Amino acid sequence: MHRCRLKPGQFGRCGARKNVNGMIVCENYGRITALALDPIEKKPLSMFYPGSVILSVGSFGCNLHCPFCQNHDISMKNADEAETVFLAPEKLALKASELRARGNIGVAYTYNEPLTGYEYVRDAAKIVKQYGMKNVLVTNGAFSEAVEESLLPYIDAMNVDLKGIREDYYRKLGGDLGTVQNFIKKAADRCHVELAALIVPGENDSREEMEEMAAWVASVNPDIPLHVNRFFPRWNMADKKATETEKVYRLAETARAYLKYVFVGNC
Repeated sequence: MHRCRLKPGQFGRCGARKNVNGMIVCENYGRITALALDPIEKKPLSMFYPGSVILSVGSFGCNLHCPFCQNHDISMKNADEAETVFLAPEKLALKASELRARGNIGVAYTYNEPLTGYEYVRDAAKIVKQYGMKNVLVTNGAFSEAVEESLLPYIDAMNVDLKGIREDYYRKLGGDLGTVQNFIKKAADRCHVELAALIVPGENDSREEMEEMAAWVASVNPDIPLHVNRFFPRWNMADKKATETEKVYRLAETARAYLKYVFVGNC
């Protein structure tokens, strides 16, 4: 999204891509920081194979800089800082297949922003599909159409973090609302999509903003599930109070005037 112009040896804003001898290299390819068998609802996906589990994999790096990031210990590090182990795409797909006996349905690319290393997601997802399993993407959606198009043929479901509905708020996080909206619209035509909105006190928690968000989502497809999630103090917002539970439920009810499926999270 940022199209960083990098000097030799310099990392991009995402911390995952680097100028190596004049070429932009994906430094987090296959470098894994987290691997776990998670409930599908943790992604969060509530209407895609509910009750199942999925092998979840993450690396390091993110192209946004949200001050409330819950995984900042991996998402805000670069290749020189992150502790990783290498796992080739073939090995990841094989691991997923071996876990079928425990109910695994596929692979979820998550924890950090997986599309900072979209090449790995693409390569692994192709092989996972060959095993007859599912690919799930958990992303902020702040990526170009070219990146999205390279992945959509292999993705079965995704959760996109829709952080707000105002351009100025996205700018504070280092992103662009229009890019995310375009990403969501294209994805919704090609795979199962659910959205997550983290409600941060004093930032994006007004009724008017939720009405705008829900109305926009409904204009794409009123059947898209929306997860309205409670904020807890994290990272550079550790001094901020958690969102009032009552407010989260009120905003979820506001969204239900526009959308068929609204879920409340972290309450």
